[in-house]
Parts: sequence; C-alpha cells; structure tokens
Amino acid sequence: MRIIVVFPKLQDAKNLKHVLSRSGFDDVLACNNAYQVISAANDSAGGVVVCGYKLADMHYSELFGYLPREFSMLLVASPAKLQDCYSQEIVCLAMPIRAQEFVSTVQMMTMDVARELKRRTKSKPKQRSEREQKIIDSAKALLMERNQMQEEEAHKYIQKRSMDSGNNLVETAEMILAFERRLS
Repeated sequence: MRIIVVFPKLQDAKNLKHVLSRSGFDDVLACNNAYQVISAANDSAGGVVVCGYKLADMHYSELFGYLPREFSMLLVASPAKLQDCYSQEIVCLAMPIRAQEFVSTVQMMTMDVARELKRRTKSKPKQRSEREQKIIDSAKALLMERNQMQEEEAHKYIQKRSMDSGNNLVETAEMILAFERRLS
C-alpha cells in the first residue's frame, strides 16, 4: 500500500512522510508536484495520496481526477479552503493537524483501500481451464439432450445444484456426468 505525500514545499511533504514512517508505514513517497504523484500512483497497486489544496502544477481536485481508482485522497488544508471541497470521496483534515489524528486517518484510509481492492479481486470470476470448461459444457450438453433444456436452463440447473450442494460448478458438472455414466 503506497502513500504519496505531496505539498508545494517539498520539506512539508518530507515532514509528513517522516511522521508516517515513524508510525510504521513502509512505502511512503514525498514529492512536490502532481506529475510525480500521477506517475507514482500509476506504478502502484493502490494507496492514499495526502496533498495540499494547491500544488505548483495542479489543483487538488484536478489531481484527484487523474488518480487511478485504487487510490484515495486525503486533503490537508486550512478550514476556509476545506469549505470549498464538495467531493464526498475526498477525506479532509483541517490544519494545523495533530500527528495522531493524521496517522489514524491514514490508517483508516489504507484499510478502506485494502478492503476495496480485496473486494474487487474477489468479484472477478476465476478463469477456468480449458479442461474445466469442457466438463461444464459436456454436462450442459447432456442436460440439454436428456431433458430438452435450453443452454441457459442447463447452466442455471448446474449453478443451482452447485449452490445447493456447496460444490463448485466443475465438481457439480462432474457429478452430473458421473451419474449419467452409471445409468448407461
């Protein structure tokens, strides 16, 4: 989980990087322009960008638009500037910030990003091997032939049996084929 700290004054970014490093964060980068942030974010799996209101080359809201969706943003600015932040997706901290509040906020954000990344990877269907797909297709063909089902009906039947039995789709298709072999 990468944390990128960006402020117009590089020393401000380095100071916050030091606070995070002392608190146990390993992958922390300090920089002073949006170009560096975008480049580093595109080379990372996900993380948090901690930034000021206005950078040398870009406004925080523009930078947010360029970030990959695997990144969250923490805006650190004066209370007056924070009133201009209308995005529900950007977390805000008013200056001056207390170290513990800052670290806790970043910890919360990194946990949220990690949870979201895990959810996204879980939701992607597992790619089946050619052999597994052939087993499922054979079971569907058998059901279509023997029970006069359409392909979609046969697939839903295998899915339903799979959910009911607690087995995966391939195991269920194998059971259907094995049962047919016993009948033949």
